[in-house]
Amino acid sequence: MSSELISILVLVVVFVIATTRSVNMGALAFAAAFGVGELVADLDADGIFAGFPGDLFVVLVGVTYLFAIARANGTTDWLVQAAIRLVRGRVALIPWVMFALTGALTAIGAVSPAAVAIVAPIALSFAVRHGISPLLMGVMVVHGAQAGGFSPISIYGTIVNGIVEREKLPGNEIALFLASLFTNLVIAAVVFVLFGGLKLWKQGAVSPQEATGSGATDGAPGAPVSGSGTGTGTGTVASPTATAVASPTEAPGAIRLTPARIATLVALVALVVAVLVLDLDAGLTAITLAVVLSTAWPRDSKRAVGEIAWSTVLLICGVLTYVGVLQEMGTIKWAGEGEGVGGIGVPLLAAVLLCYIGAIVSAFASSVGIMGALIPLAVPFLAQGQIGAVGMVAALAVSATVVDVSPFSTNGALVLAAAPDVDRERFLRQLMVYGGIVVAVVPAVVWLVMVVPGFG
Repeated sequence: MSSELISILVLVVVFVIATTRSVNMGALAFAAAFGVGELVADLDADGIFAGFPGDLFVVLVGVTYLFAIARANGTTDWLVQAAIRLVRGRVALIPWVMFALTGALTAIGAVSPAAVAIVAPIALSFAVRHGISPLLMGVMVVHGAQAGGFSPISIYGTIVNGIVEREKLPGNEIALFLASLFTNLVIAAVVFVLFGGLKLWKQGAVSPQEATGSGATDGAPGAPVSGSGTGTGTGTVASPTATAVASPTEAPGAIRLTPARIATLVALVALVVAVLVLDLDAGLTAITLAVVLSTAWPRDSKRAVGEIAWSTVLLICGVLTYVGVLQEMGTIKWAGEGEGVGGIGVPLLAAVLLCYIGAIVSAFASSVGIMGALIPLAVPFLAQGQIGAVGMVAALAVSATVVDVSPFSTNGALVLAAAPDVDRERFLRQLMVYGGIVVAVVPAVVWLVMVVPGFG
């Protein structure tokens, strides 16, 4: 049995044990990385740790830390009320607002994980507060990010179009963008219908105060406030029998801006500017801003470190470390060449297999890296002229990115980590099942729609 096949079978065992024994999959994956790396791939500790996703670790910790502070001081509740005002109380429109917002961010140049890191915590806080399925909201955010992800000025679009030009293949920037946009839009619409979106329309409109709990003004989020309607923003909660009194200029139960909340909003804007304009690392920026807020308002922030999604961090970092071992020992390349696609003489069959390889691998690894590897693999049979290059490149791009809803991809991990007050094990299973369905269905559909007709 080849070492590549052994490494794949070990990954299957990790999934089975984690599912049946409720052991953290990340811890199992670290053990598997050690065993396979040392005994099968002959890697030392440095070679094994080379796959540890240090950048993603910092992003997960930094973003969840910053938004834990925002939840503690009521800033996310204020943002939820602002979102409700924006759509005039129509809760059913909020998932689409989040979809459009992440799509707009990636379309103008934000890296997809950065856009998800900014929007997901706000979206999921709203979802949990108002009884919307976290899966629905999280999926809408990720598909929104991918919908705009291949615009001609986006990061993904620029990279893929550059690879196409380097490989001297026919390209069409607008076709690539529209392929991703419409695919993710259709998927989002299906998800909206299946996961309870239609029920949200039946609820009609709500007031901003109903969205967060009418008593959440200056106390802890969702808690009653003092009878005076004033407070310090330190999280102090008054007696449940106290009556909130609004000022003449604001609705009863409206959440007002305190110095802590203003500073947190400034920090969130600074995060957006730092990531999108200054091209700074999202994780390092977020953790720095969180430390500043914690220093200024320690009482609001004292529990925030404990609310970082540590189990999710262990899960994602462990699995991706093992995937790094697979890449180091050549398992990924082995799947695409040699024993795999390289020896197939039927172009359409090779095309659909490449789409599936891209989807499966990208569910655990870098989408950009996979696209960079797969497009050149497609060049030999594209040169035969039986398959259109434009359709094939679009199908590969969509297949490799639409699966980022997987909890083991960066975007899926951010959604999992950002969801407050949910059963994370249940949410993880939901994301895994949904990600598995996307991996199983979407590559075949995009191959049928984009490759078989021979576009380009």
